[in-house]
Amino acid sequence: MAKFDKIAVLNKISSTGMVPVFYHKDVKIAKKVIKACYDGGVRAFEFTNRGDFAHEVFGEVVKFAAVECPELALGVGSVVDPATAALYIQLGANFVVGPLFNPEIAKVCNRRLVPYTPGCGSVSEVGFAQELGCDLCKVFPGDVLGPKLVKGMLAPMPWSKLMVTGGVSPDEENLNSWIKSGVFCVGMGSKLFPKDVIAAGNWQAITDKCKEALGYIAKARG
Repeated sequence: MAKFDKIAVLNKISSTGMVPVFYHKDVKIAKKVIKACYDGGVRAFEFTNRGDFAHEVFGEVVKFAAVECPELALGVGSVVDPATAALYIQLGANFVVGPLFNPEIAKVCNRRLVPYTPGCGSVSEVGFAQELGCDLCKVFPGDVLGPKLVKGMLAPMPWSKLMVTGGVSPDEENLNSWIKSGVFCVGMGSKLFPKDVIAAGNWQAITDKCKEALGYIAKARG
């Protein structure tokens, strides 16, 4: 069961404007990264469904976060089918994210009032997703589609809440361009977690980078 309800999850995402996106097969490393992000001010974290036994790692970090990161909404990403969504919801996912839009996933998530954020690349896809109860849609891949697409989508549909993933980096210029385009939040992966930093176990660097990025987002929002 999800720890936080749909409204609480969306409020957490909105309040910070950033959702780190991460996966690691080592439970210990996954826990360290999640705690580092939490200490840096993150309140919503996307654990991606990649690699063998990813759901087992997720189950462990959910239990860890419940104790060590009590205000963190932990969700799952890279979900493309309803069975996988149901599995992670049973393990405690507070939200479900995917690279594509699958109406059957929306039904599974809506049954438990768990937010589903599907990947969309056009106004029509966002519109269809909203019809099926998706409050937050993901513009993906962001580095291909760009901030201009976000502005273009919001012009005829200003009520839309859009998250961008792909091509987002924790520097002021990049974050400013996305926030000014009108995104609800950004999803950030590899640029927030450089391989050398993970290998060195420099968790403080991740905490500091999260604080820095959140500061840029707050500044861009005005």
